[in-house]
Amino acid sequence: MTHTSSLLRLLDERGYIHQLTDAEGLDTLAAKQVVPGYIGFDPTAPSLHVGHLVSIMMLRQLQRAGHKPIVVMGGGTGKIGDPSFKDEARKLLTEDTIAQNVASIRRVFERFLTFGDGPTDAIMVDNADWLDKLEYIPFLRDIGQHFSINRMLSFDSVKTRLDREQSLSFLEFNYMILQAYDFLELSRRAGCRLQMGGSDQWGNIVNGIELSRRVDGTQVFGLTTPLLTNADGSKMGKTVGGAVWLNEDQLSHFDYWQFWRNTDDRDVGKRLRLFTDLPLDEIERLEALQGSEINAAKIVLANEATKLCRGEDASKAAEATAQTTFAGGGLGEDLPTIEVGPEGIRAGAACTALGFVASNGEAKRKIAENAVRLDDQLVEDVALLIAVPAGESRKLSLGKKKHGIIKGI
Repeated sequence: MTHTSSLLRLLDERGYIHQLTDAEGLDTLAAKQVVPGYIGFDPTAPSLHVGHLVSIMMLRQLQRAGHKPIVVMGGGTGKIGDPSFKDEARKLLTEDTIAQNVASIRRVFERFLTFGDGPTDAIMVDNADWLDKLEYIPFLRDIGQHFSINRMLSFDSVKTRLDREQSLSFLEFNYMILQAYDFLELSRRAGCRLQMGGSDQWGNIVNGIELSRRVDGTQVFGLTTPLLTNADGSKMGKTVGGAVWLNEDQLSHFDYWQFWRNTDDRDVGKRLRLFTDLPLDEIERLEALQGSEINAAKIVLANEATKLCRGEDASKAAEATAQTTFAGGGLGEDLPTIEVGPEGIRAGAACTALGFVASNGEAKRKIAENAVRLDDQLVEDVALLIAVPAGESRKLSLGKKKHGIIKGI
């Protein structure tokens, strides 16, 4: 359909829209007024990862189109954990851990969104502010009556778990009710009219829309994004070395930049649309590049994505490190680094410490595959002792794309 609002035009053109509960109704509303829209993020770790980035960018696009982003930190729902499409229950976190994770995660949003008191300025709220105060019996009576167990069991996020005969606790089953209540509460507190999220959140979003209609008679809307996969069908953001974290204390600037630089040729255009602010005509020019020229588009993607998440200085430093490491054969300053004393470090342990692999066992396999080099010389023994004199450095590499520095102290 042809959209009249700049919001839906922008989201549609850049590939954010998978499902909409009422496209015409939302389009009409967004064309005539500021629409506050929210996405929730459960603080299950000190940092969000690149799998969350499409949601963050969607809030950014909401603001760019003249509307109001609401970031909901799941200080309340994080105590349960979203069971959607999970094989098993999440580990329950303590309140102190949740509070520390929330504080750590907040920093990322300040780079993508403009916060303030204006009509289109972003705000951040914590659903613990209202969920922690709920009383069980009144909540069951006032809210629980609007939910059908038959309907809840029909959602794919629940059916998948049950079909695999994996236990779904009553605690987790309540998650979708609490998320629906979040939407009702945000509608009342902040005039929120839109909830957005990944395609796995469709059932939860629909529940919130129906609850708002039944309890308050308020019309609200839902929008989900497509499941993001790489051209080879694998899930975006899953790498051999683990999650691609957004916080720099979880992942170096260079490794973050390199993740984008290593994009498959077939995914360049899609990622430029979703994860940068570049104009569409420039993206069309870049994705049309052929052969080795597509590498120039990947560098633009890496620079733009890193600039948004880590800042312009980090983007420039990472690109300079890549040029030094790959083109010049030297040691870029932004490479992941470990320091060792006179006792040195074993090759397998160094691979793990630099984040190349998740375990010493995996390091052993990579070395057996002839994938690890020390100063460009093949490493054949996982127990090889790497000694580095004080003040000097050596380069350890896994394959052609992962490099790190071992410094002697």
